[in-house]
Amino acid sequence: MRLLPKLNQALVSATGYQVRRAGGASTAPAKKAPAKSAPPKKRPDVPFRCPDDPEVDRLLREPVFIMSPVRSGSTLLRMLLNAHPRLHAPHELHIRRLEVGFGSKLSQKAMSALDLERGDLEHLLWDRVLHRELAKSGKDFIVEKTPSNAFAYKRIAACWPDARFVFLLRHPVSIARSWHEADPEKRTYDEAAADALRYMKAVDNARKGLTGGHTIRYEQLTEDPEGQLRDLCAFLGIDFDPSMLSYGERQDGELVKGLGDWRDKIRTGTVQSGRALPTEDEIPEILRPMCASWGYIS
Repeated sequence: MRLLPKLNQALVSATGYQVRRAGGASTAPAKKAPAKSAPPKKRPDVPFRCPDDPEVDRLLREPVFIMSPVRSGSTLLRMLLNAHPRLHAPHELHIRRLEVGFGSKLSQKAMSALDLERGDLEHLLWDRVLHRELAKSGKDFIVEKTPSNAFAYKRIAACWPDARFVFLLRHPVSIARSWHEADPEKRTYDEAAADALRYMKAVDNARKGLTGGHTIRYEQLTEDPEGQLRDLCAFLGIDFDPSMLSYGERQDGELVKGLGDWRDKIRTGTVQSGRALPTEDEIPEILRPMCASWGYIS
C-alpha cells in the first residue's frame, strides 16, 4: 500500500485535513453524500362504513364529540363537563390516528372471511379504547374533544351511529390571535389565521353535514355558564348538576393550567371571556367569510 493514502487516512481522522499533490486530485477516498430521507408517504384513505349490528360491534353507547377549532375554549368546556357525575371527559385522545394493518395476506383473508376490512377493524379498536377509558371512570357517557376530529366527522358518525355532537364556536379573530400567541416564534399572526382557518372550515363542514347537533359559543359560555350548561345537559338528556360550576383546579390528578381562578368567577357569575370581541375593522380578509358564516358579522 502506498504511503500517501495511509498518511491521509490518519490525518483526516486526527485533524480533518489531508495532503494533496500540487495540481493533482486528492488520493483520499471520496465521501458519499448523505442520502436524503424520502418524504413520509401519506396514508391512503381507508374505506369505512357503519356497523351492520351496533349491538354486537360497539361497546360504547351514545358517545359525545365536541367539534371545535383549536384555541376555542374546548379545554374549559371539557373540564366543566367532566365535573358532571355522569360525564367522563378525558384529555384529547386522537383516536382517529390509531391504525390497523394486516401482518400478512393470510390475516387479511381471515378477517375478510369475517366480513371485517381495515376500516371495520380500526373502528373496533377506537370503540374499545374509548369504552375502556369510560369503564375505568365509572361514569355513563364519554366526551371526546380532540379538535382534529372535525376533519373526520363523517367517519366518526359512521363508527358510532348514535354519537351526539356538540359544536363549540368562538370569534374567528379571537381564535387566530390565541393560536398565534400560543407560540409566536412558530407562526406569525397571518400564518396562525390561515392554519386555524383549516380547523374552522372543518367544524363548519361538520355543522352542515351532521344533523341534530348542539351549538355553543365560547363567549356565551363565559358570560352565562349555568344557562349554557343547562341547555347542553338538556341536549344530552341528563340533569344539570351544580358541581359543574365548581369543578376545581384538579380533576383526576390533573392540574388545569391557566384556569386557576375560573372556579370562583364562574360560581359568582363574574367570569369574562378575557378580551373584548374584535371590531369589524380588525377582521382580516381571510377570516371574514367565516365570521359571517358563524354570525359574528352580518
